[in-house]
Amino acid sequence: MKRIFIVVLFISHFSFAQDTNIKEKKYDVNNRKGQFFASWGWNRSSYSKSDISFKGNDFNFTVHNAKASDKPKPFGIDFFDPLGITLPATNLELGYFIKDNYTIVLGYDHMKYVMRNNQDAHISGTIAVGDYDYNGTTYNYDGTYNNTANTLPSNFLLFEHTDGLNYIFVGANRFDNFNKFLHITTHNFEVNLEEGIDLGFLMPKTNTTILGNERYDEFHVAGFGFSASAGLNLTFFKHFYIKADLKVGYINMPDIRITSDSSEKAKQHFTFTESAYTFGYRFRIQ
Repeated sequence: MKRIFIVVLFISHFSFAQDTNIKEKKYDVNNRKGQFFASWGWNRSSYSKSDISFKGNDFNFTVHNAKASDKPKPFGIDFFDPLGITLPATNLELGYFIKDNYTIVLGYDHMKYVMRNNQDAHISGTIAVGDYDYNGTTYNYDGTYNNTANTLPSNFLLFEHTDGLNYIFVGANRFDNFNKFLHITTHNFEVNLEEGIDLGFLMPKTNTTILGNERYDEFHVAGFGFSASAGLNLTFFKHFYIKADLKVGYINMPDIRITSDSSEKAKQHFTFTESAYTFGYRFRIQ
């Protein structure tokens, strides 16, 4: 009887240990290979100065060291309204863990870029448009400019990527868990660090009014970009997470549409810094 009891105890202990190991493996915070994830959130961005060149039938000039700003929208219902989701600056990511610590990502950053009007700038080039009407007033900016000072009034030029500066990219991220380092033993809370690089193309919807031409505002693939990012990911109950990211990158757009005439173009390149705050969900498909 004693021997039977020992055998039963041994089997029970072995089964319990095996079951525990299975559960630990199943809920291991570092066991992420095969998981998918999706996130949505918002961003704020800043931009370096850039030379913006405009070439058309009656003009060919460059605005040197043009300053630009983000266009933040006050927090409100538009941030959650499905019909107004592009009104704020937004971020979308879809991804997959190819290994426990590495992901591939498809992303969309909807940023806002506004060239500041009435800034002190310098212009080089030629303009031969003649007289034109803007809001009931006649203007004429014809001439040859040789690094000439100008305040960039709106009757001369409006230039914005506000719907928006759309960066569509693929990327690869590294994903590291710091629970053990921080002595966090629960499976329901994770502290993770993400670092990544990405490459993609720009498809802005550029709002432009230049030298009396009608406003033009259509989507167009205008160039390319790349960036690097790092962020803090806090995951709750194994599936839900919030993430704060800082991204720095470069954008080059040599083919920006500015009027209804497809031969009239603008070009520019600049660096950017973006901070993003997103909510996401991790899951498996089995």
